[in-house]
Amino acid sequence: MRTLPLPTGGQMPVLGLGTWRMGEVSGRRAAEVAAVREAIGLGYRLIDTAEMYGEGGAETVLGQAIGEALRAGDVRRDELFIVSKVYPHNASRRGTREACERSLKRLALDAIDLYLLHWRSSHPLRETVEAMHALVADGRIAHWGVSNFDTDDMEELEGVIGGGPGCAANQVYLSLGERGPEFNLLPWLRERGMPLMAYSPIDQGALADDDGLSELAQRLGVTAAQLALAAVIARPGVVAIPKAVRSTHLQENLAAAELKLDVATLAELDRLHPPPRRKTPLAMI
Repeated sequence: MRTLPLPTGGQMPVLGLGTWRMGEVSGRRAAEVAAVREAIGLGYRLIDTAEMYGEGGAETVLGQAIGEALRAGDVRRDELFIVSKVYPHNASRRGTREACERSLKRLALDAIDLYLLHWRSSHPLRETVEAMHALVADGRIAHWGVSNFDTDDMEELEGVIGGGPGCAANQVYLSLGERGPEFNLLPWLRERGMPLMAYSPIDQGALADDDGLSELAQRLGVTAAQLALAAVIARPGVVAIPKAVRSTHLQENLAAAELKLDVATLAELDRLHPPPRRKTPLAMI
């Protein structure tokens, strides 16, 4: 799996597994744990979650799956890159630490590899950043970052980081159907060597039924969803974290990371889903 360097050291795989909507229904837990186990077995090493997903349920699913995989010898802990997020209303200096400790307990881990502020909160950014710095210093997280931050938010964040470790990544909604971040946010992040983590990179599955993509994908011998996903991670500095539970989707998404799109294909994708010509508000799901 190709990786991207983090500005704070280390590497992040360009493709991972999202867990949004997992952990919401107890009757689906066994299937969801099995899906994460399968993903790890297939070679997924980046897995994204949040305390918001299922109000901790997704973290619990992930924690069980990781624990089983570690005990079975399917993977080593240092091979995994686990991402979670703090709710904005918990993002005070004290609340961030407490939320992180709850997430660690649900994940059954000693440390989270990347811990994000889920979106802007009413708590001062400086307090949240100070809490993140303390968590890094204490070894509870390896890196910290943000989610759903637009360019002006990132510029404000840059002004309050101080002497502690910098922001490692920004997770936002980016897909062929939602290319707004490409106008100025993605270039801003690239200049700083900071990966953009693209959530919903297949528009929650909608691009799988896109007629134009389907026709082009058929000519290339892939699915429309694979083409949409490959297009996102073909952009320098971008990581994608599509959610998948079905075995076929897990395998197809992983294979999409190996697709090489030539100049003609990229031009056709731009024709089908044009890049932004002006700044637009950051989309959120």
